[in-house]
Amino acid sequence: MNQNSIRHHQESVTVKASAEALYDLVSDITRTGEWSPVCTSCWWDHEETAGQPGAWFTGRNELPQRTWETRSQVVAAERGREFAWVVGGSFVRWGFTMTPVDAGTTLTESWEFLPDGVAMFEEKFGDGAPAQIADRTRQAHHGIPVTLAAIKRIAESIDANG
Repeated sequence: MNQNSIRHHQESVTVKASAEALYDLVSDITRTGEWSPVCTSCWWDHEETAGQPGAWFTGRNELPQRTWETRSQVVAAERGREFAWVVGGSFVRWGFTMTPVDAGTTLTESWEFLPDGVAMFEEKFGDGAPAQIADRTRQAHHGIPVTLAAIKRIAESIDANG
């Protein structure tokens, strides 16, 4: 497995909802705890910039062995097309893209461990950095399909209930 495949992953699901409806759902970071298996809550650092490129938000993450908070910056906010953010401003990029299809919308979630993130882990964990990066990679590979399934369930129930 080469280094790039280790640090980037994406999966997709088709959702019976419009691209705009999906964007409105996933870009409401205050709802993240409804679908993320790790991030239990998020809030905008400054309400006046909420949802806009450059806006910052804080997320609370919980696993059985630890709890932590991260700050992330929105790097893409194009309604009906893409919503993405970078943890720490330069460490890990997460995002959702929406592509209209006959059956609704293909929602793709992507994750990429960026070079600054790798460098930060090397500085923080030293010789343990590869194991820590591998652990975060496993979490992303596990969490993305769980997240997509939950978003699909939520979006389709909203759509069915009006």
